[in-house]
Amino acid sequence: MQTPIRKPGQYAGIKPDPHMTPDKFRGLSVELEKLKAKRPYAAAEVKRLAADGDFSENHAYSMAKGRLRGLNRRIDEIEDHLKRAVIIEVPKNPDKAVLGSLVTVSVNGREKSYRILGSSETNPSGGIISHNSPLGLALLGRRVGDTARVWLKDKAVEYKIIKIG
Repeated sequence: MQTPIRKPGQYAGIKPDPHMTPDKFRGLSVELEKLKAKRPYAAAEVKRLAADGDFSENHAYSMAKGRLRGLNRRIDEIEDHLKRAVIIEVPKNPDKAVLGSLVTVSVNGREKSYRILGSSETNPSGGIISHNSPLGLALLGRRVGDTARVWLKDKAVEYKIIKIG
């Protein structure tokens, strides 16, 4: 029998990237408070349904217990993420591309801007890339005028840095 290979994600046990903006940190803190406020009600529901007796036939009890378990798991995940958080501080006038920088590049005659952030905040279509992505890794540490080369399948694409903000 072959052992399945799991992709990184929910069941692989890989911790999320700790780098985040202050806005992301505040958003997670607000979500955590909301979840903690829901927990007593979920626990009371489980207790109420447990009083009905027979657990083997009590579908509502099983569902409520599952909801409470999921709520507790999410609270633990957020608390761990906030505890390990590394807040991204954007420098005022960066001379090179760092985490949090907005980098404007020229590629194939077109200008594009990318903000380099942690993996948990990426939105490639919105111009937000991870510092772990091939392009993010190529841009980090570069200065205005430098060229970053990224390999895509069988060809290299060159990104010339125009501005760092």
